[in-house]
Amino acid sequence: MSDPSCLFCRIAAHDIPADIVHEDQRLVAFHDIRPQAPTHVLIIPRDHIATLNDLEPAHREVVGEMHLLARELARAEGLEEAGWRLVMNCGAAAGQTVFHIHLHLLGGRTLGWPPG
Repeated sequence: MSDPSCLFCRIAAHDIPADIVHEDQRLVAFHDIRPQAPTHVLIIPRDHIATLNDLEPAHREVVGEMHLLARELARAEGLEEAGWRLVMNCGAAAGQTVFHIHLHLLGGRTLGWPPG
């Protein structure tokens, strides 16, 4: 189920243009419009899930698929050996600005710790 007012649902539906690097029946991945690293890809489920707080047991499979796709995309970007990071924010105080769960795949430069 999608939310017609959600930016990411609209990208997944091709109502808003994006630099899509992967899409299948359950997931869409596209380049972030404000990249924080040379590689910055967002991975989203097609189904609208607002935050990690809204996850249910039925979402286990799609969340796992999101992580496996991140691994595939990191390999395709040549990040496997140097390293890469996944970030998933939950709520405004954590930096979530679009309320549709998404993984940030970041790489291509040294990433500091702690983040934020």
